[in-house]
Amino acid sequence: MNTPDNNPVDEAIASRRSIRAFLPTPVERATIRAILATASRAPSGTNTQPWRVYVLTGKALTGISKNILSVYNNPDEAAQHTSEYAYYPNKWISPYLERRRKIGWDLYGLLGITRDDKTAMHQQHGRNYVFFDAPVGLIFSIDRVLEKGSWLDYGMFLQNIMVAARARGLDTCPQAAFTPFHRVIHSYLEMNDNETLVCGMSLGYADNSAIENRLTTEREAVDDWVSFID
Repeated sequence: MNTPDNNPVDEAIASRRSIRAFLPTPVERATIRAILATASRAPSGTNTQPWRVYVLTGKALTGISKNILSVYNNPDEAAQHTSEYAYYPNKWISPYLERRRKIGWDLYGLLGITRDDKTAMHQQHGRNYVFFDAPVGLIFSIDRVLEKGSWLDYGMFLQNIMVAARARGLDTCPQAAFTPFHRVIHSYLEMNDNETLVCGMSLGYADNSAIENRLTTEREAVDDWVSFID
């Protein structure tokens, strides 16, 4: 993607990728706070500011990962856990199905995982629950009383976090994979009953030697999805 010369905002947006392997390098709390403070400038209807964020590091990060993996790796127990909301459609149609398949097989191809290797697929998906070894894990929730408009606002807040992180040389991976295990997360974080889990996010410095971080997703040309009407 071409960006105007010396435009740091465009550069931060264009360089954002979902990173799936991080270095153990710590991220200073002051930096995390600055990213979140900047992100909170996201617009929200009537200044609702619907976001609630849990920042996990150290033992807390290790502990929540252990709890989720213990459920995820037990098929009978995992089957009892489902998301509170539908992130993906119940029925996939073109062109979304093809895009979904492409990114999945592109990633597995880089990792040498074949289509019949269900064990390797399970293990790779499980990497979500250790936040891809990032030193910081973020968990986001929203009040159940709020409606779709606030969820739209939340998306802008999440994007702000990822862009603000890139501006500081950090990387992220937004993760809906956490949503089926909301009961595990609720219990571990002692969240209020009125909180709905939105998603998780890994935050840290990318491990550029990791082959999975070579994955670059494509974007459709602007003229394929924009109508200019004079």
